[in-house]
Amino acid sequence: MNDEYSIAVVGATGAVGKTMIKVLDERDFPIREIRFLASERSEGKKISFKGEDVVVQKLGHDSFGGVDIALFSAGASRSLEFAPSAARAGAVVIDNSSAWRMDPDVPLVVPEVNSHAIAGYKKRGIIANPNCSTIQMVVALKPLYDYSKIRRIVVATYQAVSGTGQKAISELEEQVKQWVIKGCGNEPGKSKGYVGKFEYKAYPHQIAFNCLPQIDVFEDNGYTKEEMKMVNETRKILEDDSIMVSATCVRVPVFFGHSESVNVQFDSEVSVEKAMELLEAAPGVTVLDEPSRAVYPMAIEAEGKDDTFVGRIRKDISQENGMDMWIVADNIRKGAATNAVQIAEKLIKSYL
Repeated sequence: MNDEYSIAVVGATGAVGKTMIKVLDERDFPIREIRFLASERSEGKKISFKGEDVVVQKLGHDSFGGVDIALFSAGASRSLEFAPSAARAGAVVIDNSSAWRMDPDVPLVVPEVNSHAIAGYKKRGIIANPNCSTIQMVVALKPLYDYSKIRRIVVATYQAVSGTGQKAISELEEQVKQWVIKGCGNEPGKSKGYVGKFEYKAYPHQIAFNCLPQIDVFEDNGYTKEEMKMVNETRKILEDDSIMVSATCVRVPVFFGHSESVNVQFDSEVSVEKAMELLEAAPGVTVLDEPSRAVYPMAIEAEGKDDTFVGRIRKDISQENGMDMWIVADNIRKGAATNAVQIAEKLIKSYL
């Protein structure tokens, strides 16, 4: 373990990239040098880090000389193009896109769940950050899986627009603003609560006051790519291809924080009391479960935090060895930036 490291943040001007920079600062990551890399349109911008302005450089194949760790959050196509160059230059890539997640030679890591998998980075010089929805689900399920093997998971997600990026955040803001400006709720001839119709580009339909049961494109089996990511990534991270997973992923008009309704079937009986005991002792998990006081996880309270929040823990009355729970996390932090930095922390502690 060295004392300090050279770090590159690829996609530094994006929502996740900015949060990566913030998390590196907050967690006092030992940095000797930091480089901010982005597309040509962001070249020359300045980003403050630890009281100094750092100039954003254009991402290129020659951007990684002397870099120890490269945190990528610039989309799958750029990761496929530039991550191998970073690895050849000697950097360890921690990639937030979907580009490398299912590559058998690339570890897919959630530090609280399978940090041992980091050792596999030497094959390609790349470590993959899982999908945000998968991360929070496996953080909550791993301590339960270790107690009783999971047979089946049925999950419905309620995902914030920040998962799509700044353009979607801005679009939701603009649609709500237009609703207020136009006074849609008070238009003559319109019933109270009328939400109007607004322009949309980020999604196939208006997102304000709406729920879209589509995240990413549909595949031949009727599931979306996002849903199949949850299926395949869960199996890879838990190292168990026998787990049956069915997911329905929904985009909702929330800015930050993904929520999930998760139904689990175990091999053997797991009591609610035992589940709570296991979850309360699990790293990175906070249990909020007091129904009589209306205490349960909510996206608005998870925003800006790094834990995964679990509540509404109850027996499934419809099947044997079943349990239901509600899982919430900040998709930009634990679902992306913080998880990547946590991987980097484990990497320097045990491998570099």
